[in-house]
Amino acid sequence: MSIPPDEFPLFHDVEGVSSMQEYILISSILMILMVITVLTLTNSVILPPIDRLTEYSFIDIGNGVSTRMVDLYVIAPKEGNISTFYDIPDDVAGKEYFVSIELTGSGDQVSIFNDKIRRNISLSGISSTYKAGGQTTGHGMNKITYRSEAFP
Repeated sequence: MSIPPDEFPLFHDVEGVSSMQEYILISSILMILMVITVLTLTNSVILPPIDRLTEYSFIDIGNGVSTRMVDLYVIAPKEGNISTFYDIPDDVAGKEYFVSIELTGSGDQVSIFNDKIRRNISLSGISSTYKAGGQTTGHGMNKITYRSEAFP
């Protein structure tokens, strides 16, 4: 049964409704795909390079601290004290990190770490002649001190 054109003139042109439904349907599907992409993009594309950058930065910082300690111990007096200040980056990839001198089975090591990554750098045999220890963060100036009478 068909409706006479004079009674309901609005029902004659259904092409506009069909185009609008198609537009809404396609737009909805694309929006859902975009939300899924944005949610998974951080874990799959952004975080791995940041972790790699952090790891290499920790290795560079550890080498720098180790070199400064070795240089200080090379010129350390037999009797007396010597201190030096050094600066390391305040943060790496926007996150705070910690530097610690730790005694391990293979000797003293500079350990640089945050909540996810830890890198250990050797102190190049210092532990056989001098005992090293301590910890710091990247904030501000840091100090290395040598005392011939040893630390309490």
